[in-house]
Amino acid sequence: MRPTWFKRAGWSFALIAAVAAAVWFAWPAPIGVDLVTATNGPMEVTVDDEGKTQVRHVYTVSAPIAGKVLRISHPSGEQGISRHVGDTVVADETVVAVMQPTTPGFIDVRSREQLEAELTAADAAVKQGEAEVRRLEAALAFSRTELQRARTLARSQNISPQALDKATLEVDVNEAALASAKAQVELRRSMRTSAAARLMNPSSAPKPADAACCIQIRAPVTGRILKIIQESEAAVPAGAPLVEIGDPLDLEVAVDLLSTDAVQIAPGAPVRIDGWGGPAVQGRVTRVDPAGFLKISALGIEEQRVRATIDFVDTAEAWSRLGHEFRVLVHVTVWKADSALTVPIGALFRKGDDWAVFAAKDGRARTTLVKIGRRNNRMAEVLSGISPGIQVVLHPSDRIRDGIAIEDRERR
Repeated sequence: MRPTWFKRAGWSFALIAAVAAAVWFAWPAPIGVDLVTATNGPMEVTVDDEGKTQVRHVYTVSAPIAGKVLRISHPSGEQGISRHVGDTVVADETVVAVMQPTTPGFIDVRSREQLEAELTAADAAVKQGEAEVRRLEAALAFSRTELQRARTLARSQNISPQALDKATLEVDVNEAALASAKAQVELRRSMRTSAAARLMNPSSAPKPADAACCIQIRAPVTGRILKIIQESEAAVPAGAPLVEIGDPLDLEVAVDLLSTDAVQIAPGAPVRIDGWGGPAVQGRVTRVDPAGFLKISALGIEEQRVRATIDFVDTAEAWSRLGHEFRVLVHVTVWKADSALTVPIGALFRKGDDWAVFAAKDGRARTTLVKIGRRNNRMAEVLSGISPGIQVVLHPSDRIRDGIAIEDRERR
């Protein structure tokens, strides 16, 4: 009997050990997760967007008349002037552009035939006028001779006073007619010159002999050249922009914000400016435009934007390497707290209409509803639901559910 009892006890123990081993290996292992602790600390909510610097006052120098502007950035300055972006200019002294009269354009065949006919008619009119001048000069010479004879006869009283007056009148009439004929000749010569000028080709047009015919355009303000709009020699209409001038040390930042973000920002709001290749600098909002505009995003989405203007608060030495139209990133502070209970945005998920987190309690994930306040792109303010020091699961996967065993991945 005794060996049989021991044998049965041995088999029972082996069966229990086998069952325990099966349960041990079949029992699910805790899921490794990343845990973060809800803590009290400073929090800031910002509106972030891309902006660009701009000189506060940019002066555009334009062509005062239609003409040909000479090359502005000529290497040697022999033709035009030698000006480059970044050059310093002095108000009313530095010449920033030189303009000359434009060369004549080409003439079509019909217009050329008409002008040549007008030129031929003008030549004939000049010859006719010159012939009339010669006739009147002869008539005037004869009338003067007659007047001289009449005066000689009048001294001996061989002619009447009426005859003397008639001879004097003839001289006066011929002198006036000669003056009129000479004026007519000058008029016809001018008309002939005008017709010849209209026949002029661009290749035969005379070039200016000196600078007396040109217009020198001087800088309206003291500053530096920001942009040469019309760099090469070209014919330009009146009012065409040529050069932009401004003071690079008088910078501000312009940013086009979404209208939904712009309504949260008030003038005077602090701004952090970075993303330009140097250290972050401080600024403040000086103006938010009262009107918006439509802008197409890089993805082709229509967005309503509002322009905001930001001034630098730090000294010029901190941002002196910035220039006109440099890209920057702006972070406008719309809310700030010195002590707020926060959790990372990645720990939150939706539970119906509420927000929730997986809180780590006794090695298991517990679904906990929380009330969220302010949020930024990294953290969220927790108003209720958890207390400081509670650990929550960061970026929970679809394997995490209420009551499942979890384990901090860093402690494995």
